[in-house]
Amino acid sequence: MRVFLIAGEPSGDKLGGALMAGLKELRPNVTFDGVGGSLMQAEGLVSRFPMDELSVMGLAEILPKYRALKARIRQMAEAILETKPDVLITIDSPDFCLRVARLVRAASDIRTVHYVAPTVWAWRAGRAAKMAQHIDHVLALFPFEPPYMQAAGMDCDFVGHPVVAEPVATLDEAAALGSGTVVLVLPGSRKGEVSRLADRFGDAVARIAAEVPDARFVIPTTEGVHALVQERVQHWSVPVTVLPPASPEKALWFRRADVALAASGTVSLELAANGTPMVIAYDMAWLSRMIISRMLLVDTVTLVNLVSETRAVPEFIGKDCQPGPIADAVLAVLQDPGAQLDAMRVTMERLGQGGEAPGLRAARAVLDRLQQSPVDDDKPKSE
Repeated sequence: MRVFLIAGEPSGDKLGGALMAGLKELRPNVTFDGVGGSLMQAEGLVSRFPMDELSVMGLAEILPKYRALKARIRQMAEAILETKPDVLITIDSPDFCLRVARLVRAASDIRTVHYVAPTVWAWRAGRAAKMAQHIDHVLALFPFEPPYMQAAGMDCDFVGHPVVAEPVATLDEAAALGSGTVVLVLPGSRKGEVSRLADRFGDAVARIAAEVPDARFVIPTTEGVHALVQERVQHWSVPVTVLPPASPEKALWFRRADVALAASGTVSLELAANGTPMVIAYDMAWLSRMIISRMLLVDTVTLVNLVSETRAVPEFIGKDCQPGPIADAVLAVLQDPGAQLDAMRVTMERLGQGGEAPGLRAARAVLDRLQQSPVDDDKPKSE
């Protein structure tokens, strides 16, 4: 069996590596081709070019590389058409991956699978119908996503979220960090997020410290924002511990924390996996805020709220992202975290915790659909 895979981001490389391991377990004679990072290469992929060529975000970053990316799209489509794999699996990075899939399906009947459903439940619902023109099968991370994909005409399987397979520190290990109230502060993993949120988070932290004298504040960082975080917290009125990127203590602090103040994103699931209650706060550029607020289809952007079908996690988005209400919410969660703890347990159960590993579930779904659902020749192909 021959599988062609394309991943364009580190998160996609992680998904791809686990999927490849699952495919090897279920189909030992499988061979791989395509593009991926170190984790996919460790499973046997010889990447046709470095994956980081595709790790580009934002209009200003994409424009200078537009010609090169367009050439890579054509190169990948031609390679797939030439090698004729049994299945093409594209992983996230829709701007690149779905363009490749469109060219492949316009010229062949090679089965196409996309790993990570677009967030059509949150905004831009029309993306599903466009995607269905050249994608046969979607592997979804969230249990509420398959109906949206199926309604657009694609096969879709919920295969579990990779957060359930991440290692978590034990309570005994975390206890070694000492006593007192620990507040985890997570102002984002991108420079724009940190720039917008750092001052507001700093003001909220000062208010929390005034009410909880024994509180310790810890900020884990990533490579891209570590220096910026260090610079911004120098102006805070409360001392904080800034962890360096890839700190071995990060997992311990996530487990040890009594509460977290976090920017919106998948970090809410990482906190839920560790049983750490949270308050979510986020803001964006004014124009983006106006546009997205008009397009948003849900009343919460916090994944724990969506998966658990509760509104247990307080969130302060856009104009509501203000230090006073944020601090009050953190203090309230510290006093009574019960509802959140219940919602987090439900979230992790629904995402597949305790069941088969997501990578293996994804591999099984690919193989089952490949055997049961041959490509429909009547399915419209993209122009």
